[in-house]
Amino acid sequence: MMKLPSKDRLPRPTRRLATDHFGSGTGYARILLLLATTLAAAAAPKAAEFRAGTSAIKITPSKPIWMSGYGDRNHPSEGVLTDLWAKALAIEDKRGTRIVIVSTDLLGLTRSITDQVSARAQKQWNIDRANLLFNSSHTHTGPVIKSKMAMFELEPGDQAVVDEYTRDLVEKLYTAIGSAMADLEPATLRYSIGTAKFSVNRRQFTPNGVILGVQPDGPVDHGVPVLEVRKADGSLKTILFGYACHNTTLNHYKISGDYAGFAQIEVQKKYPGVNAMFLLLCGGDQNPNPRRSDALAMQHGASLASGVAAAVDGNAKQDLKGRLRAAFQFTDLAFRVHTREDFEKETKHASHFNRLRAKVMLAGYDNGHPVRTLAYPVQAIRLGDGPVVVALGGEVVIDYAIRARKEFQKEKLVVAGYSNDAACYIPSKRVLGEGGYEADFSMVYYGQPGPFADDVEERIFGTMRRVMRRIGAK
Repeated sequence: MMKLPSKDRLPRPTRRLATDHFGSGTGYARILLLLATTLAAAAAPKAAEFRAGTSAIKITPSKPIWMSGYGDRNHPSEGVLTDLWAKALAIEDKRGTRIVIVSTDLLGLTRSITDQVSARAQKQWNIDRANLLFNSSHTHTGPVIKSKMAMFELEPGDQAVVDEYTRDLVEKLYTAIGSAMADLEPATLRYSIGTAKFSVNRRQFTPNGVILGVQPDGPVDHGVPVLEVRKADGSLKTILFGYACHNTTLNHYKISGDYAGFAQIEVQKKYPGVNAMFLLLCGGDQNPNPRRSDALAMQHGASLASGVAAAVDGNAKQDLKGRLRAAFQFTDLAFRVHTREDFEKETKHASHFNRLRAKVMLAGYDNGHPVRTLAYPVQAIRLGDGPVVVALGGEVVIDYAIRARKEFQKEKLVVAGYSNDAACYIPSKRVLGEGGYEADFSMVYYGQPGPFADDVEERIFGTMRRVMRRIGAK
């Protein structure tokens, strides 16, 4: 009977084969560890493209205060219809670059305020000025803040209330930025566009010139750009949305955010836990239509919120990735030539507002620095491979958004006015030539010397091209 070989007598090749395949116990463990690591890496979620944080701080006046927007008001506010808010959205990319967008339910922020806050933010969090964008909803039922506007000449007690509110506002803006920075967490950004159709061009042509009315065939922009910020689990964190329309539905003595305030409230009702932020676009010559009741402000707010929801809940949106980039530059806009005699004559003008403007202008002549130019801020922020936000100071008419999209056709462009400074209206060459409130009369209320020189649009677009090149725009 043939004997089977004992284990000790296994053929050597078989032994080598067993060793070559499995190795020692230690080697086997290494292979198992490598396999487990590979499987875990495959199963692990990808690192988020961005981190984002958000905040909201109430800036509703705590006492009666004079209100901005209309020159015919003759006493302080009487109660509150909706609270006002300062909100911030901080975004950080994989390289550690951060941008912060601050929205406010106010007529506008002056450069003296935004300079203070941005300087502190740069010192505290190393946020470059170019990476910090301030925007205001331009509600006409918000408080007066300290500025050189020639609309009101307040009694000392009323001025003290305004000064106190302005000092407190600076602190709250700074706090909003800090709270958003402290809230940074992994996030996904998505971009889409909705629609709302209640805005109308207000430059109505009549035999006696251009008036503030309704011009149905005038240029408008009904787009509602929407930026969604979602947490790592996919839940909504922040919704930033924009629209090009004056917040002038209301004209009474109750503090409110007008249609933009109601829109934010409605968005937050539909998406509980979300911080809804509003960005005012180029609405300088756009009004809500119809106007002049709380019900209409609520109606327009609901309409805008529906446009936002259609974008958020729709399928036509882009997940953003890539770098954040920003650029910021001032350019000097020249006013038309004026003389001291012009304003000496204006001191005898029938209008109280013209007399106030003359007082401001003559003070400039007295100290040897008559107002000849305006330092004008132009900013561009690239959100990865998604939209580029062009932020322009003042009350910018819709022509700027229309032309910018034509010049930068390869970019997803969002053009916002009312950003970083609220110095006056910014007319296009067309509007300047046609005349009317946005071109001329409004300068009285803003305490500016008069219309801009004819090259105002070209100066702004020249600077816009420079900041766009610095962020790699095509």
